[in-house]
Amino acid sequence: MPITGSVGLNGRNDLADVTVVQILLNANLPRIPGAPLPPLDPDGRIGRKTLDALAAFETGVLGLPESDRIVAPGDATVQALLQGLPEGPTKEKLCVVLPRAARSRIDLFFEPLKATMIKYGITTPLQMAHFIAQVGHESGSLLYDEEIASGAAYEGRRDLGNTEPGDGRRYKGRGLIQLTGRANYVAFSRATGVDYVQHPEIVGDDPMISAEAAGWFWVDRGLPALAERDDVRAVTKRINGGFNGLDDRMQNLFRAKAVLGL
Repeated sequence: MPITGSVGLNGRNDLADVTVVQILLNANLPRIPGAPLPPLDPDGRIGRKTLDALAAFETGVLGLPESDRIVAPGDATVQALLQGLPEGPTKEKLCVVLPRAARSRIDLFFEPLKATMIKYGITTPLQMAHFIAQVGHESGSLLYDEEIASGAAYEGRRDLGNTEPGDGRRYKGRGLIQLTGRANYVAFSRATGVDYVQHPEIVGDDPMISAEAAGWFWVDRGLPALAERDDVRAVTKRINGGFNGLDDRMQNLFRAKAVLGL
């Protein structure tokens, strides 16, 4: 289910859940009979406009005699809202999966992510769901394509291939699943035929390359097989080395599965 708690009148109204419902309502506005309703601002706050749109959907589309103006995970209204999403990959679906992502970041990374998944064969529903879920967490909902820290902590890390002075800062984490260390930059360069060793900053500066670095890492680390097993813990450990942020990764995954019909 795309929401984890109740949304609406006297609901739990978690910020992410409300945002998801607002995005879904906007996608379904053309289905609501009568005078067109104005689009909602997906701000995660419950107000009269959101409640009115929910009521109009339940009475006008579902045919309920009246609406209680609240939805919960797994109910018929949520299922019907999901059915109103356009077919195929869309920015609206990515917004549902990553409700905390700014629309400007969705616009920036949507095409690069789509191209990357096609290029690296991340095209089955389970792989797509796990990939976007992990990318969403690792990048802070597409906010970060470069590590905030300086990278000095990686200096001298031979396990990362950092053998020359300055390698820690030079090969800090970049990309939507952060590429870190000289050895990984060398391997990514060999795989793509582009010299990112001499110009590592490009991995964080170019949205297409930031996304591609994540796709390359996904395949290089054998994550397709783990995703096909639907093993979110194993996928997380292979990426993170532990289970940091597991709850957030799982919530992204639940939403991704919902929009993909899993």
